[in-house]
Amino acid sequence: MSDNYYSHGESHTDRLARKAKDAPFMVAGLAGLVGLVGYGIYGFKNRKVKTSVYLIHFRVMAQGFVVMCLTAGVGYNIYQQRIQPWLYPPSIEEKKE
Repeated sequence: MSDNYYSHGESHTDRLARKAKDAPFMVAGLAGLVGLVGYGIYGFKNRKVKTSVYLIHFRVMAQGFVVMCLTAGVGYNIYQQRIQPWLYPPSIEEKKE
């Protein structure tokens, strides 16, 4: 790798930590990816159905997980931007700062 890649002095773990703080559902997506790939490898070795049927089921599971993560992320953003300020309005001291 070139020096330009690390120009900001940020390692891979620092970057992952910063991204996890900015978008917590990215970590859930990565964990789900690792889990689904592990399950897929295990299931592929121990399958009792035809390969094409197994791959179709695996694809549907992966797509369902992606849709679930996206829905949870959108719901979390809606809560943070719309519902939380309505439930917990900032105090007068916080407005002055």
